[in-house]
Amino acid sequence: MLELLGTIGANIISLPGILGLALGMMTRRLWLGGLMGAVVGVLETVIFAHWNFGNVAMVELLIAVVIGLCAGTLGSVIRIKGTTV
Repeated sequence: MLELLGTIGANIISLPGILGLALGMMTRRLWLGGLMGAVVGVLETVIFAHWNFGNVAMVELLIAVVIGLCAGTLGSVIRIKGTTV
């Protein structure tokens, strides 16, 4: 359980969370922000696995993609709400 929580927390404060949020803030389209965040999640997992898909755990990849998707969508929502205030 602690390993799962550590993986989730590490992805939030790592590339999928921070860069996904930043990329999401570059667009006003929710799907595009989410897609960019998810791509960052996949790339981050593959980079830290030394470009070898055999070293990638599916749970880590799934968590990174979901965190990136949520962060990118949140960045787009911040952009949309920031323009209307």
